Amino acid sequence: MYALANKHILVIGIGASGMAAARLLCQMEAAVTVVDSADTPALQREASELRKLGIHVLLGAVKVPDSAFDLVVLSPGVPVQSPMVREIVGRKIPLIGELELGYQHTRCLNVAITGTNGKTTTTELVCRLLTNSNRKTIAAGNIGLPLCDIVERTKDLDMVTLEVSSFQLETIQYFRPSVAVLLNITPDHLDRYSSMADYARAKARIFTNQQSFDWAIVQSEALAQLRSLDLPVPAKVITFSANNRRADIHLDRSLIISRLEGWEGPLLDMDRCKLRGPHNAENLMAALAVGRVLRLPLEEMVQGLKDFSPAPHRCELVVEWNGIKFVNDSKGTNLDAIQKALLTMPATQAGEPNVLLVAGGKDKGLDFHDIGPLLAQRVKHAFLIGETRERIRAAWSLFTPCTMMDSLLEAVASAADLAVPGDVVLLSPGCSSFDQFQNYQHRGDVFRRAVKGWIEKQSGNPTADGAKLHGGRVEAIEK
Repeated sequence: MYALANKHILVIGIGASGMAAARLLCQMEAAVTVVDSADTPALQREASELRKLGIHVLLGAVKVPDSAFDLVVLSPGVPVQSPMVREIVGRKIPLIGELELGYQHTRCLNVAITGTNGKTTTTELVCRLLTNSNRKTIAAGNIGLPLCDIVERTKDLDMVTLEVSSFQLETIQYFRPSVAVLLNITPDHLDRYSSMADYARAKARIFTNQQSFDWAIVQSEALAQLRSLDLPVPAKVITFSANNRRADIHLDRSLIISRLEGWEGPLLDMDRCKLRGPHNAENLMAALAVGRVLRLPLEEMVQGLKDFSPAPHRCELVVEWNGIKFVNDSKGTNLDAIQKALLTMPATQAGEPNVLLVAGGKDKGLDFHDIGPLLAQRVKHAFLIGETRERIRAAWSLFTPCTMMDSLLEAVASAADLAVPGDVVLLSPGCSSFDQFQNYQHRGDVFRRAVKGWIEKQSGNPTADGAKLHGGRVEAIEK
């Protein structure tokens, strides 16, 4: 652990994590310099706030300042392969990430949750279970609230519940969860990692500092991947899977069933939950396993999980109008997420493809051919947007008709025009949002507005959000 008072510390990358790290360092009386390679109006506003605290800020920086620094704190959005980080390594300056900085100053234990998909949902599920059992916790980390921003509050918590990304795990040093959850490992961020093996190694770092008395809750398929790479898991292990009945917790039709000693039998009926699909079954399994090792009563957990509603932008039913469902899965930023979304969508009785899929965005280096057979089964037509649209069209056109569109608004209108009762217009991009949008939330909000505008045009009756439209059934139109 680093003593920070009067130390000269460099923070690379502003953003939410960089801002939080800079504020915490300032509170601990460090001399702080913040640099960012970009120089936008938004960053200028953030820089102004930091300067009011006496922090030196350099925007548009292309290299590390010449000053002597005792420590460098890296924002997770800055790749460790970047020229600045390579320069830091060459100068042999100690380097950690914002997550590590926050961890070193927290005053309670933590549950940490990682995986390609399902991190946010599972983090929220665990947070709910703890809160319902009168345990004081806060959901933080990659979920949107940097750990550095809640350091002072952790002294009053029983446990902090952390969503943790592979980017954050790259720069840990002592970070050690009492309970670590690995939900899955599927292709993602291959624009940042040279191979799936490197990506898996980054995810496996969540277990690096665990001891034999800690707990690791791991999807059985992900555990097999780690073992194939000789990546150790030193903690006590509980496995779960929607597909492997040999896992400690598994899915049998709609029932989540435990084989754990002293906890055998059905735990939860998915048919009584608001979450749907095998992927959400695994999120529920992981949350139940966390509750088990933390000794939460099963009855309280079941009630909390049954009532849990999925967060926005995750297979969110925006509206059903004249038998056509419009579903916002903007959070689906990789191919595994598209696959899970398609498998969750209702099928027609005849088994014909009935999904009008809107996909595309910023390239993450994924192989779009991989889901071709599923597209042939479920997707009636794909409408492609963003910088990857040509790559996706080349990969998908053998499996389903593809049309390249200039904007999300045009894609939604074209998909809706083609839809008939029983069809689903699904936004599940399989790409990040940063080519055309601020983030996945912004993309999802634009999708909602596009759907609302199309329905108003069809009905000829502009309405307020959530109102009934003439000529069709509207269940929910959200802002």
